[in-house]
Amino acid sequence: MPVEYCTLSGAAPIIVAHRGASGYRPEHTLSAYALAIDMGADYIEPDLVITKDGHLVARHDRYLSTTTNVADLPEFADRKTTKPGHEGADWFVEDFTLEEIKTLKARQPRAERMQHFNDKYDIPSFAEVLTLAKEQSEKRGRPIGVYPETKHPTALEALGLSFDETLLDTLSAHGYNSAEDPVFIQSFEEEILRRLKEKTSIRLVYLTKDMPDMSFDEIAEFANGIGPYKKLLSDKALNSTGFVEAAHAAGLEVHPWTFRDDEADPRLPNKLKEARHYFTLGIDGGFFDFPDTGVEALKRYKCDSD
Repeated sequence: MPVEYCTLSGAAPIIVAHRGASGYRPEHTLSAYALAIDMGADYIEPDLVITKDGHLVARHDRYLSTTTNVADLPEFADRKTTKPGHEGADWFVEDFTLEEIKTLKARQPRAERMQHFNDKYDIPSFAEVLTLAKEQSEKRGRPIGVYPETKHPTALEALGLSFDETLLDTLSAHGYNSAEDPVFIQSFEEEILRRLKEKTSIRLVYLTKDMPDMSFDEIAEFANGIGPYKKLLSDKALNSTGFVEAAHAAGLEVHPWTFRDDEADPRLPNKLKEARHYFTLGIDGGFFDFPDTGVEALKRYKCDSD
């Protein structure tokens, strides 16, 4: 019998490789994305920031000290500075050209994870990530989706670095233009999603760390989905809080974050049982640092339709 899914569309939940296979490789590197694809991920997730000369690159933060070797390079010593919103001095992407960013090497920011891949991989541009996705889609005969996040768009806009056109132009140049294409654009900032809603039919996802301060119907006015912190979806007894049901009633997909093998939920210490718990709640996808865990958990999926 075919598997029945409790997702909004009835299709299988998507496995999103959070920053690539970031549990195994330095995050946001082509190696991390390629490994995630090998593991069976449906989508790869590049967080995006903007260089001084207007190029999108894959980094989780504007600052560079925790995920690159920038502090070891004397030619950039004078770029270290302090900026509002970040404690202490650091190096910031927007103070570097793409050519300069390309001289840096990526590092694993989590001390408990493997460090022996440090300083081996470049910082990829968004264009390079899209090229990888397209090449791998053709090679494997299945779509490899992309799930970019706009990081700090308001702060970067204040510096004269605008996401909107650069993001959409880069996506379009690689064939991503519509709701039918395997792409979601996500952001914690409502304003950029509302602007993008007027400019593209690409699916948009509103990220939230807490219960939204607006209704799901209001969110559906500018987004196609919602990306909540996963613990908003069930209570201490692991019963549904009604979040997924309410979001689905408004026509929103639900893609919670983040599933990490090395960061166990005391309620669900087994990594496969944790993922399956959220699948049974009806999530439409999830973000995994270890995407092979999501793929494996989905193999023994059971929809709780009671």
